[in-house]
Order: sequence, then structure tokens, then C-alpha cells
Amino acid sequence: MPIIKSAKKRVRVASRATARNNKTKRVFRDAVKRFRAKPNSQALSKAQSTIDNAVKKGLMHKNKAARKKRQLAIQAKSAGVKLAKATKTTVKKPVTKKTSIKKPASKKTVKK
Repeated sequence: MPIIKSAKKRVRVASRATARNNKTKRVFRDAVKRFRAKPNSQALSKAQSTIDNAVKKGLMHKNKAARKKRQLAIQAKSAGVKLAKATKTTVKKPVTKKTSIKKPASKKTVKK
């Protein structure tokens, strides 16, 4: 057990990170297993999404993720899974206030 205060904190932080990483890995593995058990477009998109999430959290290298996604796509194609078409989503622009009043420039005092 560490004695120094910062080392104690690192133990706490590392244990929380380990728990978070294990959960993400478990979700990823479960999604891939579900797809392999019953291949359909919904399971494929869920598996690909969890792979992307693992990459975003730094648990998997992006090249490994690309390889895994490619393998899933090949399995889906051989199983005859039709991919669902992506729906176009509209992004609402945030409302911003336009102010027409500008502050006057500050005057510098010059010492003589």
C-alpha cells in the first residue's frame, strides 16, 4: 500500500479507470457476440458503434478497430444482412444574440 498522498490518489484513480475500461470492453465483446449469434443490421450497427466507442476511450487502436469492423462487415455480407440506409438528420443551429452596440475603444493616456 502506498504511503505518499499522491500515490494513494493514483491507486484510486487507476482502480476507477480499470472498472470503466472493463465495462467498455465487456459491452464491446457482448455486442460482437450478439451479432455473431444472430446477424442482422441492428446488431451490426450496435457492434460497430461499440467498437468506435472503445477507440474513442483509448481501449483499442484505430487500425484494430478498422480490422474488426471489416471482419464484421464481411460476416454480415456472407450472412446476407441488408444494411439499413442512414437517415438524414438535421442539426439545429444554436440561437445567438446579435448585438449592434459596440463598446468604444479605450483611450490610452500618454505621459509627457
